[in-house]
Amino acid sequence: MKRVSLYSHSRRTGPYGRLGKAAAAPEMAGEPPAPPSRMVLAWRRFQGRHARLLSIVASSLLTVAIVAAYSAVTAPRTLTQYDIDQAVLHTLEEQEAEPSRAAVAYDIIRPSVVRVNQVGLEDSEDTEKAVGTGVVIEESGTILTNIHVVAGADRISVTFANGHKSDAHVVSVQPEDDLAVLKTDSIPDDLKPATLRSTRGLNLGDEVIAVGHPFGIGPSVSSGIVSGMRRDYISPKGKRTLTNLIQFDAAANPGNSGGPLVTADGEVVGIVTAILNPTDQRVFIGIGFAVPIENAAAAAGVSPF
Repeated sequence: MKRVSLYSHSRRTGPYGRLGKAAAAPEMAGEPPAPPSRMVLAWRRFQGRHARLLSIVASSLLTVAIVAAYSAVTAPRTLTQYDIDQAVLHTLEEQEAEPSRAAVAYDIIRPSVVRVNQVGLEDSEDTEKAVGTGVVIEESGTILTNIHVVAGADRISVTFANGHKSDAHVVSVQPEDDLAVLKTDSIPDDLKPATLRSTRGLNLGDEVIAVGHPFGIGPSVSSGIVSGMRRDYISPKGKRTLTNLIQFDAAANPGNSGGPLVTADGEVVGIVTAILNPTDQRVFIGIGFAVPIENAAAAAGVSPF
């Protein structure tokens, strides 16, 4: 009986059998690998030194590729006038308009401005003979105004910014500056005096506002600039001459007299006292005058500078 062979008769694939060199002698398996080339070593050194830079470059290239791909698949949209109008409207709605400088100044001085009524007695009844303006300069209720606002009054009535009313009386006058100082019988609890500012730093072209009750309407505010300094004024009938005045072009009319001339910071630099009009009409034509606050403060016995 013939014995079956225990070995395969398949052809070998190499000099070392089907496993190739893996079946070589044990001493051949322990040979060290070939050293890397100079180019590989140089690249490894460069990569180690500039790893951060290479990372940034790679990220940038990736971003550019993404943007390019997005642009390639996204059709550009043409803006219409409607789109532009909506964008402008949205911006205007999101941004609140800032108040003007005149509005800011008026908001500061408003609590200190009062209406001065010259009251007369006719047939045993009070009648309003004239209207002017005043400004509170002390917490005790000291008020500056013009002499011609209160001259000849049988009674003086003052209305404060919050609506509080009180009778008032003249405590002192300074005729050379047409200034009168008033004290009221009562004052509101929240009375706020104005801040006074020296005219030493006042220049031609500086912004100013005039606050008062022109023709009894008010409080009203007008804005302009300082148009002159150290001006003289002679009344139409030559009854009074005023000197060293501030000239300004903010609108002022009868009723503004005694009111404050205020800087853009809301600080009082003068007391409005006259307007220049070569005609018989007592209306503003572009030139007004104010007594410097240094003179006005001296009339009230106040020396803030």
